Amino acid sequence: MNPSSPTPAAPADLWQHYGATSPAATPRSVDARMYWDWYQRTGPGAEILGNVAGRTVTELGAGAGRQAAHVAGCTAATRVLAIDSSPTQHTKARTLYGHVPGVEFIEADAENYLHRHPRSTDVIYSVFGAIDFTDPRTTLPAAAAALRPGGRLVFSTLAHYRNGSPPETDCRPADIPTRTGTMRRWVLDMPVWEKLLGESGFDNCRTETLPDPGDDTSPPMTTLVISASTSAEGG
Repeated sequence: MNPSSPTPAAPADLWQHYGATSPAATPRSVDARMYWDWYQRTGPGAEILGNVAGRTVTELGAGAGRQAAHVAGCTAATRVLAIDSSPTQHTKARTLYGHVPGVEFIEADAENYLHRHPRSTDVIYSVFGAIDFTDPRTTLPAAAAALRPGGRLVFSTLAHYRNGSPPETDCRPADIPTRTGTMRRWVLDMPVWEKLLGESGFDNCRTETLPDPGDDTSPPMTTLVISASTSAEGG
């Protein structure tokens, strides 16, 4: 990083500001489906989480809680843990979807929470969430440790930068300017993700590419949806 560039704000600080400046929340009904792509309008739904019947599902970086509420309200999961480090986002999610049975909104740093709860969940997912904004060299091993044997990780991430620049071919973040500060984000090429997942204890890595041509108001964007699993023997 250029020494003269601004020091990136912690993601929690930026999400805190985002939540504080968002419109007031009122309880909302559960979405009929969930999306994984950038524009939230194409591709698969919750079925790519696999069989969640009777299982514990954990979202990393739940934001306002839309996806967690859908998983809790529209699948057979027994328990859905929606983790977000921002107090304002946590409060907003509870206001919007606190009425949905089976979902628990947890205000915590995702990586720290995973470390404190080993072998506690069956499925972990993230929709442009914590896995995008924390160092995958530490977050992915924490996720592997938190999963029960044979557990599944699914996350969506940018296939390229929003300005069209290609992804990184090494595990390095970029400092992305936003309206509220500079945010560190990991936009990595698929082979880099595969290597990191393997080093973290995952196998059976699969990728689905979701291209969107954009429109008059939005540029073309491509999403990577990546899934992997831990050993059924539990290492």
